[in-house]
Amino acid sequence: MTTRSPLLALGVATLAIVPLAGCAPTVPLEAAPEANAVACAEISVRLPQTIGELDRRSTNAQATAAWGEPTAVIYRCGLPDLGPSDLPCFDVDGVDWLLDESDAPQYVFTTYGRTPTTEVIVDITYIAGADAVRAISGAVAATPAEARCLAATDVFGGGRVAPSTD
Repeated sequence: MTTRSPLLALGVATLAIVPLAGCAPTVPLEAAPEANAVACAEISVRLPQTIGELDRRSTNAQATAAWGEPTAVIYRCGLPDLGPSDLPCFDVDGVDWLLDESDAPQYVFTTYGRTPTTEVIVDITYIAGADAVRAISGAVAATPAEARCLAATDVFGGGRVAPSTD
């Protein structure tokens, strides 16, 4: 029977720890109210491992994801429906996204017409918002659209508003 020296055991343990020291820490996030929805799981398993040059990081909350160090993109699924909005809406690969630029350089993109609602927060200092949303839209498209954004041409019949005759 052979016995290993304590020094050898310490060396092996140190080698096992060293690779972990270079890993990015877990990103602390708060789960959305409906994060346990089946649709959130369907989206989450389809999320990319990289967005642009940003690697995916671990998070501490269900139906969330983050990319980059420092964190440049955050994904959360299971938010309440926003309903009608006056925020600009963009179709990205078949998914309608509302854009809130009020906290620039962090832009908040929120799905419109899909349940559960998904939010993507992008720090445009590190990556273009369109690039981040495009990378995630394929995963979000796994849930069916229940409604679509309307353009002014949809509301005003061809984009013309007749002058008032009053």
